[in-house]
Amino acid sequence: MTPPHPIRIARVYDAPGDAPGARLLIDRLWPRGVAKADLPLNDWPKEATPGTELRKWFHANPDRWPEFRRRYLDQLRDNPESLETTLAWCRKGPVTLLTAARDPAHSHAVVLRDHLTDLLTQGAPR
Repeated sequence: MTPPHPIRIARVYDAPGDAPGARLLIDRLWPRGVAKADLPLNDWPKEATPGTELRKWFHANPDRWPEFRRRYLDQLRDNPESLETTLAWCRKGPVTLLTAARDPAHSHAVVLRDHLTDLLTQGAPR
């Protein structure tokens, strides 16, 4: 089953394109080299991002991807209120999750998108 509205992932450094819906920055820190005035953005729900310690731990060694994914999912499941803002945007319409990660396919963005999709479709987290 798919969510009622698409949840996309894009890099903050890419041109915005014409994807409909809200644009949410899902990084805890503001991306380097991007002026706030230059990033079209609807919201910045920092509470849905990985905690500082987890983010630094993963950044130090990207080979930790499977364990990072597990720990981040645990963080999201242990703090469901951290997703309230992001889920509200996803229920309203299409959403693009923005990240500065060099490899979005192996970043918290994928974990967050998949978890949001699960919550919106069947309520059973992956």
